[in-house]
Amino acid sequence: VLSQLHLGFLRLHLWIRLPDKAKKFLGKLVLSPQRLGYPEEFAALVGHIVENPYINGEVIRLDGGLRMSP
Repeated sequence: VLSQLHLGFLRLHLWIRLPDKAKKFLGKLVLSPQRLGYPEEFAALVGHIVENPYINGEVIRLDGGLRMSP
């Protein structure tokens, strides 16, 4: 059964191009920790989901507590 990942802001190639002021602003929107997520954090979560057969049909948020509208 497929699980879903709902991602917040991650430090990917698109975010690298943003001005520092915009990065700081976006980081402050995140509840905890107040920063953008790292690709390694996403990879670790995906690895755990793949390796753990007991996780199924879940919606997992990786967003530091920042809830974004669909």
